[in-house]
Amino acid sequence: MVNLILCGGCGTRLWPISRTLMPKQFVRLFDDMSLFQKTVETNSKVCSSQFIVSNADQYFLAKDQIGANYLKTAKFMLEPVGRNTAPAIALACLNLDPNAIVLVTPSDHVIKNKEAYIKVLERARTLASDGYLVTFGIKPTAPETGYGYIESNGEDVVRFVEKPNAELAQKYVEAGNFLWNSGIFCFKASTFLDELQKHSPEILKASKIASNNATVEDSLYRVHIEDMAMIPSNSIDYAVMEKSKLVKVVPSDIGWSDLGSFDSLYNEFSHDENGNNVNPKHLSVDSKNSLVIGSQRVIATIDLDQMLIVDTPDALLVAPLKSSQKVKNIVDRLKKVNSDLPNVPQTVNRPWGTYSVLESSSRYKMKRIEVKPGERLSLQKHLHRSEHWVVVSGTATVTVGGKVFLVRPNESTYIPAGEVHRLQNEGRLPLVIVEVQVGEYTGEDDIFRVEDDYKRS
Repeated sequence: MVNLILCGGCGTRLWPISRTLMPKQFVRLFDDMSLFQKTVETNSKVCSSQFIVSNADQYFLAKDQIGANYLKTAKFMLEPVGRNTAPAIALACLNLDPNAIVLVTPSDHVIKNKEAYIKVLERARTLASDGYLVTFGIKPTAPETGYGYIESNGEDVVRFVEKPNAELAQKYVEAGNFLWNSGIFCFKASTFLDELQKHSPEILKASKIASNNATVEDSLYRVHIEDMAMIPSNSIDYAVMEKSKLVKVVPSDIGWSDLGSFDSLYNEFSHDENGNNVNPKHLSVDSKNSLVIGSQRVIATIDLDQMLIVDTPDALLVAPLKSSQKVKNIVDRLKKVNSDLPNVPQTVNRPWGTYSVLESSSRYKMKRIEVKPGERLSLQKHLHRSEHWVVVSGTATVTVGGKVFLVRPNESTYIPAGEVHRLQNEGRLPLVIVEVQVGEYTGEDDIFRVEDDYKRS
């Protein structure tokens, strides 16, 4: 069985710990592991390989986190623009053995009952081998309005239901034959493609063109943006599952959560005797039933009850825990004023290492840059800023114009605006520098790449 992992989400419902460039599936929330890592680990019990669909930025995060053992069995497909789940799954299935059993999973869900999960996976595998499209229906624990529902008769699907209001959700739970739609699927690659041809042929036709034109490098498939843009955007539910006569549902009581809000995240943490999540940085005086996230400084609370506090280096969120769904309103307002806060965390991962913004103003920015051994940044130039580099540790191989030279600890160099340059670490230890940018504009889009080892534009 192949685990097809969808990594395309931005996860801004958990802002500010989740950002576009560091979405929730890659944040190390539990036991210093990310949800993506837990997804790979859990499904590897029944899946012999992984096919990971992501955008270009998330590819490097996934490749870095997946680990050497799983990297040997993983394939990656990069979408230059998202077109929803049906095209993503189609592109993957077109590049798999037609008889392969495919387990489609999001990368950002929690499954706590692993033994029960393995059992429902085995049942799904049997149904998929018999030619069915299988979806996993979660036995509801509450009348949730944030999930779609599946009305079932045993393993037969009666109908799919959109996210209901509170009154309908209560009726569904009381009826006993309605399940939450988990977004997890299992089927033969050929079965899915045949049903896609029957019910959404325009998606399959455009996906075939995009797949045929994709650039293939070992285990990496790069889809061209002009081909991806021509694929109609649609979810697997609308494109296939709600129309097909071959759908089965496996009722699943597996301790599942999609971590769609902070109140659902609260339930996944261990709690102290007062109902607060366990956090050594939280100093509580008569506070209870609260979620306090932050690891850099002490967070002191007095007489709080059912509150949410999320402390990050560049943003602080405070709200009643029951109102955490309104985080999306904050994100929308930040986007309207073109703020980077919904997109960029303080520390940004790049294929060559990381950078952290230490301070930023209208005409300057200060960064800490760490380059992995043997890696280098793109050969690039900036139109609107000059840069000063000071080496803190390691030895930098620096290219400026036509010159290549070494910069050692406590030494510095200067790159004028418009000059082609590159930073490289040829050593065996991480290279750490402090970069000071000065100019009329210091945004990340002021980068013109001349050459790039990672084939970024």
